[in-house]
Amino acid sequence: MAGRLAVRRAVAPIREQVIETLRTEIIEGRFEPGRRLTERELTELLGVSRTVLREGLRQLDSEGLINVIPNKGPVVRTLSADEARELYRIREALEGLGARLFAERPEPASVAALEAAFKGVRAAYRGGDPRAILQAKNAFYDAIHAGADSGTLSKMLGTVLARIWRWRAMGLSHPNRSPDRSEQSIGNLGAVVEAIRGGDGDRAEAAARSEVRLAAAEALRLLEVAAPDRGSPRPAAS
Repeated sequence: MAGRLAVRRAVAPIREQVIETLRTEIIEGRFEPGRRLTERELTELLGVSRTVLREGLRQLDSEGLINVIPNKGPVVRTLSADEARELYRIREALEGLGARLFAERPEPASVAALEAAFKGVRAAYRGGDPRAILQAKNAFYDAIHAGADSGTLSKMLGTVLARIWRWRAMGLSHPNRSPDRSEQSIGNLGAVVEAIRGGDGDRAEAAARSEVRLAAAEALRLLEVAAPDRGSPRPAAS
């Protein structure tokens, strides 16, 4: 990769900026699975010391985004189908809990933000750009997490979502994507909004969990379609 990656020193501690920059490069596919990350390359790209870089890499290792291999160094992890299946199950439980917590205390301003985010999701689906759809859905889930008002929940979900980013992107961009999947997603997310607006925790949780289950089934189905010819999937959206 040519040039230097942007690390905005005035905004946050350098270590946190390094972690966020490297995390973004990995989850958006610019540092592809299996790639070895050399300290010399990364210190030049980021313009930071090896000490700061190593602190950042330890954090990414703890998040499961890289493996630090003896005598080889850090390597971007490749997520297996079994790991993805497990992570989606964890995500289902957490997203369901987030929707329930929000519904139990639906503050008007938070509900309005969620409704605006849902409009963005529908507009993105109409536009048909996988990257825009993923960004809009991220904004929708961010609104739910904000409404749930649980820092612990948000942190746990952030780790899970980072690890399955490629799978989510594949589910949106694959040419064999189920033709009814978009309408399913819009319907489920709309049901989440309605339940939260009405203060119905049971319905909010059920709709949120249903959406994640369908997303997981789609991603795993597409992996099986792709596996005989291409091996591990690489999302067009990245």
